[in-house]
Amino acid sequence: MVYFAQFDLDSDAVAMVTASHNENGWTGVKMGIKKGLTHAPEEMKELKEITLNQKFITNDGNEKKINNYQNVYKEDLIKKNKLKKKIKAVVACGNGTAGIFAPDILRGIGCEVVELDCNLDWNFPKYNPNPEDLEMLHAIVKSVKENNADIGFGFDGDGDRVGVIDNEGNEIFSDKIGLLIARNLSNSHKNSKFIVDVKSTGLYSTDKILNKNQCETLYWKTGHSHIKRKVHNEKALAGFEKSGHFFFNQPLGYGYDDGINSAIQVCHLLNNQDKKMSEIIKELPTTYQSPTMAPFCKDEEKYNVVDEMVKEFKKIKD
Repeated sequence: MVYFAQFDLDSDAVAMVTASHNENGWTGVKMGIKKGLTHAPEEMKELKEITLNQKFITNDGNEKKINNYQNVYKEDLIKKNKLKKKIKAVVACGNGTAGIFAPDILRGIGCEVVELDCNLDWNFPKYNPNPEDLEMLHAIVKSVKENNADIGFGFDGDGDRVGVIDNEGNEIFSDKIGLLIARNLSNSHKNSKFIVDVKSTGLYSTDKILNKNQCETLYWKTGHSHIKRKVHNEKALAGFEKSGHFFFNQPLGYGYDDGINSAIQVCHLLNNQDKKMSEIIKELPTTYQSPTMAPFCKDEEKYNVVDEMVKEFKKIKD
């Protein structure tokens, strides 16, 4: 909603208080100036210099509050995404902020929604709202099976990522979901360009449907700010990051990551085919990959660790 508001209200900058995917007790700010983009390392470094050296103007500002703005955002997504087919979707929000948006929007486009932990509770009593968290995924699987749902969606705490469970209760890794969405879009958007991160499946570059529709896929560095910027710079139709950040440019979106719009694109995929999600995923070749693993590493050490790993990989390459 914040990213959308920057376009809709033509504001000069955006800031959202969010802990993103961090555990409860943490917080931070996502910010950006260029519309649809968040600060990358270069901008953060510049901001650090400005702040530490106090290179800013001090003056009186003013504040304007806009009431019920969430309805403007909801309506923007609903009006252009109506479905012809009734899709039964489990919508899990882990008591995070997506709970006041996702159920209403998905109902608005025509889904039958089964809500799972959609009430706001900053204590996150069930589990951390993270679609890569196995506890959250298991809860969605259970609900999909109990409710005989067509699809299960799991949103992270600030609503920019989504995880997907098929009708049989199987998790579909986000890079595979991205490939299915890209295939679906390529039929009506031939000669399009897609951006994916380097952790993603190699199937994008060999996919027969993407190749038939003369679409090009570029692999780029991991990180939502990197992929978002690349989608913007390359004027790509969409970008997919394996962690569940998806980006859609016009006419599908404004270039930023919105987990609800990503879920909508999955609904369109089901809407356009007379098949169950489990059948659609089986059409892709079998590949093998690990889930995301995040071993702890101190901030002051992590860059050295990566540098050492790069050296080792270079040795193997040589």
